[in-house]
Amino acid sequence: MDHFNTIDLFAGAGGITEGFRQAGFNCLFANDFNANAVETFKLNHPETWATCGPIEEQDPACVRQKLGIRKGELDCMLGGPPCQGFSIYAPDRILDDPRNSMFRHYLRFVDEFAPKSLLIENVPGMLSLGGGRVVETILRELTNRGYKTTCRILLAAHYGVPQNRFRLIFLASLSPGLIHPEPSHFHEARANFSGGTTLTTRLKPLDALMLEPAVTLRDAISDLPAIKAGGGEEVATYGRKSKLSKFASELRKDSECLYNHTANKLSPINLERLGHIPPGGAWTDIPFELLPAGMKKARRSDHTKRYGRLEWDSLACTMLTKCDPHWGAVFHPDQQRAFSVREAARIQSFPDNYRFIGNKGSQFEQVGNAVPVLLARSIAETMKAHLKAKSQNVRAS
Repeated sequence: MDHFNTIDLFAGAGGITEGFRQAGFNCLFANDFNANAVETFKLNHPETWATCGPIEEQDPACVRQKLGIRKGELDCMLGGPPCQGFSIYAPDRILDDPRNSMFRHYLRFVDEFAPKSLLIENVPGMLSLGGGRVVETILRELTNRGYKTTCRILLAAHYGVPQNRFRLIFLASLSPGLIHPEPSHFHEARANFSGGTTLTTRLKPLDALMLEPAVTLRDAISDLPAIKAGGGEEVATYGRKSKLSKFASELRKDSECLYNHTANKLSPINLERLGHIPPGGAWTDIPFELLPAGMKKARRSDHTKRYGRLEWDSLACTMLTKCDPHWGAVFHPDQQRAFSVREAARIQSFPDNYRFIGNKGSQFEQVGNAVPVLLARSIAETMKAHLKAKSQNVRAS
């Protein structure tokens, strides 16, 4: 059996589902509360029943019955429930906190579907929430339901994503043996946060001989047409032919048009500031008199990514939900503007035929909130191999 089914909760614009689709999975149902994200999901995954609304208003039993699948039949459940209300002072009441209802509702679906495997993703900062009791609670709740669960921090760059982005990934299965994917690309992981040292794969210099080199910003976006700040078009052509990297060629593969290649307008003062920032530079290159008032008191060692202009042969920083220079390094290496929506989507490894709905702010938010597609695909491939092996064992017995 090579055909496996998923459902995707807290699906956003569909980054995880797209990665799993590329690995051969079929998403039956998806839910998110963000209307534009759901419209984006529907446009790009028309075969999936996608609903918009709070997860607490979704009835897992009704969803399962409408899908026509029996309990225990679903191959994989996907999702990234936010968990913010954890306290070291009341660890036994973690799931009673309204702020943690998202995880509780995720568990409602687990109880109703009893999927063979599941994925939970979140930010690495979850490890330190509640004094570490967040992770303990998740592991305990899944263990109580019969799942063998592991969690690791994965660096997107290790899986062909041109971005220095870490995600905390829980993988669980009713059968033993499910593992996280091994890196396919070489990049040094500098995990300077709680749990980063023990839960992140640490590559050695010799690993560079066996792995592909990291995908750079040049590989990712240098083929895209030049545009100005505030310029670009929602639907455009690629323009002149150029030599494509392996990465760009794969993302262009099925696209006849270039979608969402539009950039935010910059104020005159930000354009003036940008003129002083070289590739690899940041706010410290801006003359003092041009600095924002709040940054004139900052230490030179603080806010190192703000007003950053990236270098062609480096990775992008973590894509955020706003393409705002005051938030981070969002300036193009050699054009006087911030990244376009399509460039941000490329950095998140979305294929070029993946179109985003809504205004520009909503599009950036959807892209920034997504799990990188190639990271999701790597996870999906390991989960698919696990499910196939277990299916073959069942048939053999």
